[in-house]
Amino acid sequence: MLIARAAVAVTAVSISWVYAQDAIVLHVGTLHAVPGEAPISPATVVVIDGRFDRVLEGYHDPSRLFEPGVEARVIDLRDRHAVPGLIDCHTHLTGQSLPAFERMRRRMQETEAYAAIDGVAYAKITLMAGFTTVRNVGSPGSAGLALRDRIAQGVVPGPRVFESGPSISVTGGHADWTNSMSPVLRPEQGPETAPADGPAEARRAVRARVREGVDLIKITATGGVLSPTAAGVDQQFFQDELDAIVEAARMMGRRVAAHAHGADGIKAALRAGVHSIDHGTYLDDEAIELFLETGAYLVPTIHAGKFVEERAKEPGYFPEAVRAKAAAVGPLIQDAFGRAYKAGVKIAFGTDVGVGRHGTNALEFVYMHEAGMTPQDCLIAATMHAADLIGVADKLGSVESGKLADLVALDGDPMADVTAYQRVVFVMKDGVVYRE
Repeated sequence: MLIARAAVAVTAVSISWVYAQDAIVLHVGTLHAVPGEAPISPATVVVIDGRFDRVLEGYHDPSRLFEPGVEARVIDLRDRHAVPGLIDCHTHLTGQSLPAFERMRRRMQETEAYAAIDGVAYAKITLMAGFTTVRNVGSPGSAGLALRDRIAQGVVPGPRVFESGPSISVTGGHADWTNSMSPVLRPEQGPETAPADGPAEARRAVRARVREGVDLIKITATGGVLSPTAAGVDQQFFQDELDAIVEAARMMGRRVAAHAHGADGIKAALRAGVHSIDHGTYLDDEAIELFLETGAYLVPTIHAGKFVEERAKEPGYFPEAVRAKAAAVGPLIQDAFGRAYKAGVKIAFGTDVGVGRHGTNALEFVYMHEAGMTPQDCLIAATMHAADLIGVADKLGSVESGKLADLVALDGDPMADVTAYQRVVFVMKDGVVYRE
């Protein structure tokens, strides 16, 4: 029986295909139900009340799957390959890379309300690209939190969001958004957005973000490419500050994601106990050993490296301080990922879209495969490993009984051609069909 749900959201965003039902039966040509295991071909997937109920070999008559009187909608994906809903562990849904002049204009003229509205548009694009869950790591003020909540409430369509809020930075470091700003214009900031210097401020910054309702803590352990300063990409937090952040986050029940390019910053963050290193550009053999010792994940973001490498060639796109970093860092990320993967470092899929264009997340599969990752491991990185990093492996990452019904169908076999992830033809999240 059809149940009306989220009707306001459907009307507001003009989505043609949104269904919520007691029971859905999907006939799938090839189902990659548990990444790493053999696919099921053909397969029947039964969804009840937004969760996977059964996964069966072969095509089954829906009338024989339920008690008399139960109506089930049947979806025909017999000529498709289906995978669990994809997960991107490094997004910036509330922004998009822009040329230098426009970027500066927006910093001067626009409030975080603009970012929240942008996030509504980018969230829908991301969902339609097959990414049903994201870890959104760095957004202004409460914009990301508001977007997360409105998606969860069904007001706007988008992926399931795990939100960090504003990144924790040192004064003048990467993610200090007042960098290069005149003191006359520089605003006063509260602890939930201000940089943190010293262990006491670092702890306070964590606690202030938890008070705002974040799902995880994001820190900038090193300098970054897009901050408008010539401070480089090496370590920026002292070890005692990193230790204080991770300890405070653990006590408040939050995991820590560390933006890190320089080797010293990567290793300092790993020693502190962060759960992921995002980027990892200059990792060395000692850093790889620390990854293996701590069990932390690498979230590679090759997508962003490729994007900034290309933009650095465009006159005027970046200020000179940023252009020099982009030209140096961009070409290195893919090679660093390849070395880490071959050494056995755990990989969780992440793109840094918002630097690169939203909706192109699936290009990361191509870049990871080019660096030596097998198609099977590419899928594991974007499903089971990503779910494990976020802490939701019991709910997401595979098509198994009891898990949330996130399913994506592709035009093509992703085990033979990873570009198939760029040809999404069907998207289901929580048992609701958003693209068909």
